[in-house]
Amino acid sequence: MAAVFLVTLYEYSPLFYISVVSLCFVITAAMVLGWFGFDVPVILRSSDEAESVLPAPEKRMVQVTNPFALELGSGTASVTDGVFLRPCCLEPCVLSCFWGCGVHALQGALQAHQHGPRLNTPQRFQEALHLQYNHCQSFHIGSEDREERHTEMAAEQGITDFGLLPRDRYPLVAVLTLAEPEAREAYNIVASVTVVHVPDDKYSLSARILFQHLLTHHVRQSSNNSL
Repeated sequence: MAAVFLVTLYEYSPLFYISVVSLCFVITAAMVLGWFGFDVPVILRSSDEAESVLPAPEKRMVQVTNPFALELGSGTASVTDGVFLRPCCLEPCVLSCFWGCGVHALQGALQAHQHGPRLNTPQRFQEALHLQYNHCQSFHIGSEDREERHTEMAAEQGITDFGLLPRDRYPLVAVLTLAEPEAREAYNIVASVTVVHVPDDKYSLSARILFQHLLTHHVRQSSNNSL
């Protein structure tokens, strides 16, 4: 019917036909622009665009104070001559140095901290290692103490290297724990575990920190330094 009407209208008056078609076009365009609102309807938008418009959920940041810091000190380092460590603590601490610590023993101790009693004292950490180390040495560190500590393997052990790679023992594991019981309750971070490579005759790579673990009341945070 519409086609017949348009043909008849064109035959009747071409000028009027053009006017009617133009008017219909304008009306249709106005209706389309009004419907879209000069924007793409939500139903026609892609799912990716719709997701990008949604506000991102806010995640609350929690500030945690780390009372521990440990760096390699000056001077040369080796398994036979020892290594210098520079602790820097906000509270009085105990630095425990475990020479020749078993790799699996350390992993087991870290897992025990997650699922059992917190390893917040040198004694608890020592027990968690099940004596799987060659030598242990401890130092008391004051809150204002910035002096380097020299730790070395006991001479009577007679150990000059830890074998070829891959090894089943870390040369040195340094553990910092808070010395005062009340401080252990004041900080969420209760211990710092640092794995240090110390060069020997079989592996002469320079001394460096391999891994650092922060033991907290709830979870274990870690940071790695690649070789």
